[in-house]
Amino acid sequence: MTEMIDLPEPEANWAPASSSTSVGGCNPARQCSVFQAATEPLISLALLAVELDSVARRLRLTVEESWDEHGALRAAFFTLDGTDFVVTHHERDPAGTYVWVRKSGPVDPAGRMAVLLAALGVGPDAIVCSTWGVGTDRSHVPGAWRRGRGGRVESHQRFWEGFSKRTGMYVGRITYEGVTAYLDGYDYAGGGALLGGLREWLADTKQAGQNLVWSAQVVGVVFPGGRPAEPWSPEEHRQAVAGLFALLDEFFAHLQGQPGATP
Repeated sequence: MTEMIDLPEPEANWAPASSSTSVGGCNPARQCSVFQAATEPLISLALLAVELDSVARRLRLTVEESWDEHGALRAAFFTLDGTDFVVTHHERDPAGTYVWVRKSGPVDPAGRMAVLLAALGVGPDAIVCSTWGVGTDRSHVPGAWRRGRGGRVESHQRFWEGFSKRTGMYVGRITYEGVTAYLDGYDYAGGGALLGGLREWLADTKQAGQNLVWSAQVVGVVFPGGRPAEPWSPEEHRQAVAGLFALLDEFFAHLQGQPGATP
């Protein structure tokens, strides 16, 4: 069993990587959200003898939770010196942090890894194994690296199936605003592949206002007597989210009935 290495604490002047003050600030990492990495293939880079939580603490990242056919997954997505990094750990994997980058880069994987190690405050001894360089024993490359190599992280259909069943793993406290904001962001990152045509469909089939954004259209359908007064009660949030999911399931079923249209 590989012995884990402790990382130093973050520098005192490092803001959280997810905050707006991290852009142009002292923290070298800038965090992105999970849906921004879900639309582009990833390639494996290295396995580090460092716990994922330790990486998150050092770079002041927020670890997000998801899952796939291999089990529960914890991950953080961030940009460091121009490279998009993803650090992950599956519940069934050996201890350590798995490092990935977008398939479109980097040109020099060893150089990019050196940038990450410098930000973490450790040396190359933290690398358990890598996908480059002399001496790399490919027979010991972790099984996680073979998952979806050359493919997308997950399909939009699989994302929706997971999101609708385990919404809290994506958004934390479930509110209508939180759910719609996440779906909006995911759809934007995917170039409109998830929700393209939804607003028109709601207007045509549910007589929702054509001049409204889709999230407001849904509220009008779910609450035909008028939008509830703010702040909404927990029951009103549950009713709105349940109504949204029912409408989206109906919309995706409609798309699947059209040649070439998939959620």
